[in-house]
Amino acid sequence: MKMGLRIERLVYSRHNSYQILRIRTDVCNKIFFALITTLLCVAGCGTDRPTSASEEIPMTVNSIQQTGQELLNGAVEALCYSGFRSGQYPDRGEGANNPSEAEILEDLRLLKDDMNTTLIRMYDSGENTATTLRLIREHQLDIKVLLGIWLNAELSNHETCPWLIEPIPDSTLAANRQINKAEIDRGIALAKAYSDIVVAVNVGNEALVDWNDHKVATDTVIGYVRRVQQSIEQPVTVADNYLWWAEQGAALAEAVDFISIHVYPIWEGKTIDEAMSYTRANVQQVRDALPNSTIVIAEAGWATIASEFGGQASEENQLRYYRELMRWATAMNITTFFFEAFDEDWKGDPNDMNGAEKHWGMYNVDRTPKWVVSEQTTVAP
Repeated sequence: MKMGLRIERLVYSRHNSYQILRIRTDVCNKIFFALITTLLCVAGCGTDRPTSASEEIPMTVNSIQQTGQELLNGAVEALCYSGFRSGQYPDRGEGANNPSEAEILEDLRLLKDDMNTTLIRMYDSGENTATTLRLIREHQLDIKVLLGIWLNAELSNHETCPWLIEPIPDSTLAANRQINKAEIDRGIALAKAYSDIVVAVNVGNEALVDWNDHKVATDTVIGYVRRVQQSIEQPVTVADNYLWWAEQGAALAEAVDFISIHVYPIWEGKTIDEAMSYTRANVQQVRDALPNSTIVIAEAGWATIASEFGGQASEENQLRYYRELMRWATAMNITTFFFEAFDEDWKGDPNDMNGAEKHWGMYNVDRTPKWVVSEQTTVAP
């Protein structure tokens, strides 16, 4: 019993002989029972069929796979869409410069014709989103929407957000609470007016993680969720990083109708060869923490140009990740919003045009298609 002797020597200087004997006996007992369990399994735990690689999952792990009824609007493949072109941007406190109706309609037709997109995610309930919903209805486009309600900061997160260098003034936080209430009212109104198009409503985007600059308290978000639920017929969710959901999301998971997670293996230093195994592990972590919740992947993507990621950012790798992700999501019955439809060069550092934030699109900002579109991507069921 070398393991017992090793532990005995390790603790000898701190414990008396009785404690040493107990520790060594405990270890020996564990080894003994492990050997007995192994022998019993060899003798009686066999099966009548071989085990495939896909089945090599510990029995204690909760199954990720969902039913087809848990798909959002019956769709697996979906896209995140904002539509802001060069020189355009959403309202994040200083007003918006929105796309024109013609530009939005061009986008929607591209997504429908090239990718057969039937479900998109939008991030707020402002003018750009309202116009998009109206155009979908007016032109009878077969596209449904996960509607967003954007939440501004109600807490100053300057101690943990890398780019907040000073506290957000209390007056700004108080004003943001009123802005958020007005945004919630707009979201409720749009969900009611376009109940034939809006299939669900998302309250807040990455407003809960410690590294954001628009943090809102979890209890406050739960209150907002309940307010929206009481006002509309569609299901209500909240979108945030997978790790937040796994480690802190239990109370919110009880409040929402389904949970919406973000997974980005490339942001966490993974190569394209590691990307899908890491994605599966991320989702598994959420499933194990929240086994009774329906999961939607609200964001998952791969940058095609990125000064942060070097050669890992490429159209070839984006195509590969998209195909592997959607094939797996189809098997798991998980609605998955790929981030994102079009590059948006208003994002990120204005002095770094090769920054990752600007280059997640399936199309370039000028609407020329990347490989993932031009290859006419198909996903085997």
